Amino acid sequence: MRPPLLQSTVSFGGLSFDPLVWSEPLMWLVLAAFLGSAVLLRYDESWARRVAVAGWGLFGLFWLVLIPHFTLTQKSLVEGVGSLAAVPLSLYAGYLLWNGRDSLFALTRAVGVMGIVYVPFLTIGPLRQWLVEVVTDQTAFLMSLTGIDPLVVDGYSHNGIEIATKQYPYESTFWFDHEAGPITYNILLACTGMGSISIFAGGILAVDAPWRRKLRALALTVSLIYVLNLFRNVFIAIMFGQQRMQWFEGTIMSLFGLSDPRMVSYYIADRMLAQFGSVVALVVITWFLVRELPEITVLVEDLLYLVTGTEYDLSSAFDIERETGEAVTRPSDD
Repeated sequence: MRPPLLQSTVSFGGLSFDPLVWSEPLMWLVLAAFLGSAVLLRYDESWARRVAVAGWGLFGLFWLVLIPHFTLTQKSLVEGVGSLAAVPLSLYAGYLLWNGRDSLFALTRAVGVMGIVYVPFLTIGPLRQWLVEVVTDQTAFLMSLTGIDPLVVDGYSHNGIEIATKQYPYESTFWFDHEAGPITYNILLACTGMGSISIFAGGILAVDAPWRRKLRALALTVSLIYVLNLFRNVFIAIMFGQQRMQWFEGTIMSLFGLSDPRMVSYYIADRMLAQFGSVVALVVITWFLVRELPEITVLVEDLLYLVTGTEYDLSSAFDIERETGEAVTRPSDD
């Protein structure tokens, strides 16, 4: 059995650089800083501020290291732009927190909780395999309802043909027979929706609110993201596996630096349509979440301020009654 194949090494000017190798230790340092700050805040605000600011600096470095991975290896416009923007935004968050914007302690705590939710799936093999294979099975079931029933295979090869860019030998590959050779679509951890789920879970669990409403908001949000992600997988698998989006082949191949014209359907379906659609869906989910859990407006307002430099009062916009500090409550629902 060969080791997992991680297509992450970037070569430039004769030098090779693996962003994922450098990002992992940074990830642990960021997580320790953010969670440590949350604990210190209970005892010593000045030290909590120092640790949190250091964490935001490391967070900026974390995203800086990953820019080549998302732009050159993954060729993802959404993730590339997002990682590029995250660098100055992280540094700006640390600057604002150092200069007294204490509401950012909540956002710091939220990012730490996001890590607690996501990192186990990233680092614990059996847990990751279980999630990936469950999502694969459910995606296959939904595809069968449309009359499409591709073979699902495990391992790094099938019938003597290597499965390209597969990371782990899980039963997570859709195999489509094609006249020019088989087309394979791999379900990865990134295809499970766990990244988006962890973002919302971190925000929900980090704010001050009654646990009854937090758990209700968490259940609704996680369920919605999970189901939408399954339909996203079905869409990409069908469009790619059956080559239904072979549009503007020359332009798309030049834009993404592709050598195989059959990848055009994948890049249109995933990198262009599904990823932008996911951004829209997450914005809509955030809107509903603010209505369900108004306390989370403190996080959304800080994020908007980091991006635009303008203060927003979402409590007034959504007709929410705000109490002092971070908490926002609706007296009729406790």
